[in-house]
Amino acid sequence: MTTDAVPSDLPGVVLAGTASGVGKTVATLAVCRALERAGRTPVAAKAGPDFIDPSHHAAVLDRPSRTLDPWMAGESGIRRSYARGADEGDVCVVEGMMGLYDGDVSTAAVAEALDLPIVLVVDATAGMESVAATALGFQQYAERTGYDVDVVGLLAARAHGGRHEQGIRDAVEGLRYVGRTPPLDGLEIPDRHLGLHFGDESPVADDAIDGAARQIRTGTLLDLVRRPRLDTAPSLRAADETGIRVAVAADDAFRFVYPSTRDRFAARASIEPFSPVAGDALPECDAVYLPGGYPERHAAALAESETLDEIGSLAADGLPIFGECGGMMVLGESLQTDDGDDHGMAGVLPVETRMTDRPVALDHVGVRAREDCLVAPAGGTRRGHEFHYSSATAAPDAQYAFEMVRGAGVDGANDGLCEYRTLGTYAHFHVGSGAFDYLLEAV
Repeated sequence: MTTDAVPSDLPGVVLAGTASGVGKTVATLAVCRALERAGRTPVAAKAGPDFIDPSHHAAVLDRPSRTLDPWMAGESGIRRSYARGADEGDVCVVEGMMGLYDGDVSTAAVAEALDLPIVLVVDATAGMESVAATALGFQQYAERTGYDVDVVGLLAARAHGGRHEQGIRDAVEGLRYVGRTPPLDGLEIPDRHLGLHFGDESPVADDAIDGAARQIRTGTLLDLVRRPRLDTAPSLRAADETGIRVAVAADDAFRFVYPSTRDRFAARASIEPFSPVAGDALPECDAVYLPGGYPERHAAALAESETLDEIGSLAADGLPIFGECGGMMVLGESLQTDDGDDHGMAGVLPVETRMTDRPVALDHVGVRAREDCLVAPAGGTRRGHEFHYSSATAAPDAQYAFEMVRGAGVDGANDGLCEYRTLGTYAHFHVGSGAFDYLLEAV
């Protein structure tokens, strides 16, 4: 912790899993609803570089869910993001990523950085006493990891009541039992190649969340939450009235945007949303941001979109344009979908992309700028993450903005294709890396 740390006004808890797919998102929704029923105002957050789980938090709470990732934002960055939740609620539920100890930037690292207690979510579908044994093993394993974390509670996911629940409770010693989520219809969230469906696509049924919330022991949970010690400067950097207008693509093809990125743009510029899928005319603007999303699901519409023609013309005129992952794909020459069809894109960047049936890259990313570009000065480093089921083939004479410090990028060694004042990357950058501040200053 930093020497200027102070007690936070936002007590919280981390819901960590034994692995991916054990029911952490549903557990988080149930716990948040239970806290609401108890008269509290919960906010949610997500450990790791996830866009989708937070959309379910936001759909249920009608409040933004913030990303807490030490690699992308640094420990001080995640503390500031966490502290900003105090403006919106009075208790925070942090959903973990993967298993508690998995990865070099793990849920355990987030819990340690925030000094929050951990409630372990264990899939109880086919176990009773073994569920408790698993949780106790995770608690004891902390001593071997080097992480200074406290596993203090157990939440049994997909557990029946009666004898099933009682068997789990009777076996738990040294952990507080905070309840269960039942194996009810309506509690499972469908998924696809980049993860779960978004919260506004396949929301968890409200009555199912209510049913699960009734199985949470809210008093026990509130006994466990605690106030972390956080940095003394939780607010965003003071905003200047720049007068900058940033056109931000906002539809199903372009929806991977961190709330902190929107916060930063809104603090320093005017956000002008538009839909390339619908063929919207580009708003009057000083820069364009094309975030990632699902362009492959709308490739035919994008190929016919007059918006892409306009983007191509304005790119040639020197308008600053930044595209991340799906945004880069749309700025390229063509996109080949799963069915093998090729669709023409904006034609600004000399790259062709095609969808694959397995992930090509899934990692945190570090890049170093070869020369000054839209999001970094020459020699500057930026951090983010990459997650895509597509491969890219760039022209032999393509210009790259970045060399890879970590991650795969476009070709294993490079990322950031450049043309005019347009930049496209496979990396999704976090505002904590400084990329978006630099973009606004470069306009």
